[in-house]
Amino acid sequence: MDLSKPLAYRMMPKTLDEYVGQEHILGENKILRRTIKADRLSSIILWGPPGCGKTSLAKVISNTTKYKFIKLNAVTSGVSDIKDAISQTENTLMNPSGKCILFIDEIHRFNKLQQDALLPYVENGTVILIGATTENPYFEVNKALISRSMVFQLHELTEDNIYTVLKRSLEAEEGLREYKIKIEDETLRKFACVSNGDVRTALNNLEVAVLTTPIEKDGYIHITDEVAKECVQTRKAIFDKDGDSHYDNISAFIKSMRGSDPDATVFYLARALNAGEDPMFLARRIVISAAEDVGLGNPNALVVANSAMQAVHMVGMPEARIILAEAAIYNANSVKSNATYNAINSALDDVQNKETGTVPMHIRNAVAEGMEKEGYHVGYKYPHDYPHHWVEQQYLPDAILGTKYYIPDENIDNSNVQIKEK
Repeated sequence: MDLSKPLAYRMMPKTLDEYVGQEHILGENKILRRTIKADRLSSIILWGPPGCGKTSLAKVISNTTKYKFIKLNAVTSGVSDIKDAISQTENTLMNPSGKCILFIDEIHRFNKLQQDALLPYVENGTVILIGATTENPYFEVNKALISRSMVFQLHELTEDNIYTVLKRSLEAEEGLREYKIKIEDETLRKFACVSNGDVRTALNNLEVAVLTTPIEKDGYIHITDEVAKECVQTRKAIFDKDGDSHYDNISAFIKSMRGSDPDATVFYLARALNAGEDPMFLARRIVISAAEDVGLGNPNALVVANSAMQAVHMVGMPEARIILAEAAIYNANSVKSNATYNAINSALDDVQNKETGTVPMHIRNAVAEGMEKEGYHVGYKYPHDYPHHWVEQQYLPDAILGTKYYIPDENIDNSNVQIKEK
């Protein structure tokens, strides 16, 4: 093993037994484990966050399979590289099986033309494709390729998973065994904790700590909590603001406000801000939530949210975090009503899909002389001329007369709202 290579590279597993994590697809008797061990793999897409083991799994497969294994990176490869791989595969003198396992890292970076170039060979079985991606393949990968592959979602590694790999790296010949290292288990776990599921980050941080800490008089490198803190200044961002997790986090943020959970609301807000999310994007989501989910349960929520959005625009980060938190928590703590949301959606559905008739003549304006002779405005009752400034008359067209769009619920704030039952 070349010890000049990064520790994360040196510690990549060679066999399934060395692979740590992803038990939901690689545990005993799980289909992916069985197919790898039997070397009966079909085309697969590995989808998961950085550092969860996608490339490591491909390396395990390359050490297991009897087929020719070719690796490409979508960032640096193109159609010509795909054709070259196919040419190598179809050379029966060099590759008697006539098949290859083609691993394409970051396959989402291939454009449609490049992905289409793979299709015929995946279709006829010449290529067993392993695509790795951090992005949602159902959005980023050609649907034809998806239909010919099994998609396996890999999860962030747990703290225990990463601790296991770190512990192994201290003892492995290809790891850090050549160094005499003293480190408490609790300190080692801190390296695992701050990596947020990314084992590559954890190994890189540990290696930096070892290589930059001087040897003490007893001949050992002492990795203390203070050393760990110096080597890992901040906890790794939980997600990439431009990645698929962006949608998961913003969905959780919105649903937490809707579900009246202020703690979850501010947690997902913090995750978004830590990942570099645009504060104005978050402010707009709070405004939408104030209208859609709080609604007339607390009409003031929209005023607060809109004021917050203007303040965020004027103030900017880092102080904008306080404004966003105030507005988001206000939404979460407000009484909820989606009656107006349902009302406009129902009305739009009718307008788009039904014959809804015409505006009644008596509520049309007679904007020119002679129009009243045609019935415009005739019979209109001016509500302010009647007690309580209300009078019963028809407003909806005849075709949908009696239709209820706005159905107030028990959470409506009626302190300044006059509701007339017709």
